[in-house]
Amino acid sequence: MIVRPRPGALKLLFVMRGTILPRVLPHVLGIAALSCLVVWTLQAGHLRLPVTSPAPLSLLGIALSIFLGFRNNACYDRWWEARKQWGALLIELRAFSHQAIALLDDGDAEVPVVGRQAARRLIHRNIAFAHALAAHLRGHDAREDISRFVAEPERSRVLTSGNRPGALLREHEVELAALRREGRLSDIVWGSLAARVHALMGVLCACERIRFTPLPFAYTVLLHRTAYLFCLLLPFGLAEALGWFTPVLAAMIAYTFFGLDRLSDELEEPFGTAPNDLPLLALARTAEINLREALGEPRPEPLRPVDFILP
Repeated sequence: MIVRPRPGALKLLFVMRGTILPRVLPHVLGIAALSCLVVWTLQAGHLRLPVTSPAPLSLLGIALSIFLGFRNNACYDRWWEARKQWGALLIELRAFSHQAIALLDDGDAEVPVVGRQAARRLIHRNIAFAHALAAHLRGHDAREDISRFVAEPERSRVLTSGNRPGALLREHEVELAALRREGRLSDIVWGSLAARVHALMGVLCACERIRFTPLPFAYTVLLHRTAYLFCLLLPFGLAEALGWFTPVLAAMIAYTFFGLDRLSDELEEPFGTAPNDLPLLALARTAEINLREALGEPRPEPLRPVDFILP
């Protein structure tokens, strides 16, 4: 995700880093070059346009703008829903961990040591869950992060699972059930902690729904084709009326349409690694910092933006 101070009004016009312009610049320059060619051939008498009024293109441009707006809103809703789910994840992980520390130590002469060990395992498993979920959504391998916080034989069971975050939650449920059978957890405490596991499962399923259910492909293709056809036809509709100002206006319009189209593509997949996607690694590191602090363990440093991009 792009994290940078907001530049001033003048610098805002020329800033490149962190904008969509570098990714659409070749297409914009292509439209500008096509516009120069159309204007030159028209003024040299090598080209005759049957329709010189830009009115038909104006109608198409209005319809395309509305269409782009709807798609951009749909993609932003996916991005914002994903961010809310990760916000809920941090809430649940913190609440789960604080409850585990408070509820598993009941003041008994021997149970406090056992309870603290169980709480430590639960919290470390929560840290592993945050890292595993980030890797699961990005298609990466969280083997190293999981191995740091999960011991054998549980580690082997989790690493061989096709859904590692789900496997970690399953280990949560197994351990809580064992603690309940051994009498270390009352029904009320077990129900409270089990509800936290259920909430984490809800976050996992919601993130998987966003990750594996893209916008309808036909919807995306239709908008993509229409935007490119419109920008390719734009010089032919403006050349007669604007002359050599056509490349400038056509490039500005192409930047708007191509930029919105490309930005929508990035927002549609909020768990990717594009500059405008969510900083899953930084959020997972935040969870690790908070939970290790709750245990009184050394905290790692938070991830910092590199070239204004937070991973």
